[in-house]
Amino acid sequence: MLNFGRSRTQPRATRSMSMGGMDYADPKRKGNFFVKVFLAAALTTLCIFLIKRSPSFNSPSPFSIHEPGVTHVLVTGGAGYIGSHATLRLLKDSYRVTIVDNLSRGNLGAVKVLQNLFSEPGRLQFIYADLGDAKSVYKIFSENKFDAVMHFAAVAYVGESTLDPLKYYHNITSNTLLVLESMAKFGVKTLIYSSTCATYGEPEKMPITEVTEQNPINPYGKAKKMAEDMILDFSKNSKMAVMILRYFNVIGSDPEGRLGEAPRPELREHGRISGACFDAARGITSGLKVRGTDYKTSDGTCIRDYIDVTDLVDAHVKALEKAQPAKVGIYNVGTGKGRSVKEFVDACKKATGANIKVDFLPRRPGDYAEVYSDPTKIRLELNWTAQHTDLEKSLQVAWKWQKSHRDGYGI
Repeated sequence: MLNFGRSRTQPRATRSMSMGGMDYADPKRKGNFFVKVFLAAALTTLCIFLIKRSPSFNSPSPFSIHEPGVTHVLVTGGAGYIGSHATLRLLKDSYRVTIVDNLSRGNLGAVKVLQNLFSEPGRLQFIYADLGDAKSVYKIFSENKFDAVMHFAAVAYVGESTLDPLKYYHNITSNTLLVLESMAKFGVKTLIYSSTCATYGEPEKMPITEVTEQNPINPYGKAKKMAEDMILDFSKNSKMAVMILRYFNVIGSDPEGRLGEAPRPELREHGRISGACFDAARGITSGLKVRGTDYKTSDGTCIRDYIDVTDLVDAHVKALEKAQPAKVGIYNVGTGKGRSVKEFVDACKKATGANIKVDFLPRRPGDYAEVYSDPTKIRLELNWTAQHTDLEKSLQVAWKWQKSHRDGYGI
């Protein structure tokens, strides 16, 4: 016979019970749900507690505190040619450095080189920001504790300044005002200002001393002088230590080949003569354009004082070391010897070994015939003297970097 009353070997599945059209969940299942919620909340609370107990959570950034024995320097324009070399020197000398740069003229590749060389925590930070943005500048100063500022950030081409003067007044003069205001508000006590011999214009007497009358003849020089005037006016009622360095034509690169000059391609026609020579030597351009051969000089071309970038950053570090509260120091940074453009081209040909084609063209607006410095004051007061004064050797060092970095920093 068939047994229809078979026994169950498995328990019945739990299911809700319907009463009067209403379903009621099994109390056991509801209890399990609340247990799981409780355990999840407990684990989350424990994780938050452990994270907060972690030293890295509670410890402030080393850049946001004043640390005894450590000098924290803000380097504006630190991704640029001169600023990156200055940052390298500061880091080698055990300074803590924050770079602020909008990369409009600087190179992220230079920053990466520095980050790789000095990767220890608390040594170097990079902040991408525009010094023309007041909110950004305020935020940077409010979140970091700086002991000093080296202010390099600026557009810096004489020819370009005659074509777009408002850019220069905004970028140099207005931006310097924002930096100075933030320094005053947040109690930053030392300013090393990167200025230029272009503030002197075309003096009747050479060499140029620090008391030579300033009469700039192009918007670049005028904007720099206006920035200087603001700084000097502010310093009269301030305890801030101020150093203003007026330097001449910069050449060369890091002797160990870590950094170099890599201007943006679209700015080549406005750039330094050294970059133009190297472009011609590498075949990037068809030749070198020398603008002006009718100046009242020995060979008709402009005479300039060429200062190696290694010497220049050394002057900045010495200025930082010697800066005194409530005092202002103004110094020319140069070799004290003028070289003509033709002399420079000959040295570049020898340094590169290239037969550079030279095209002689009419004068460039805003240029002056002869400018070279008298570095006596900086030698006596800061114990600084240019060491790399062989023009050809400085160009050889720079050329070595150029040959191994045909695409600049490649970024």
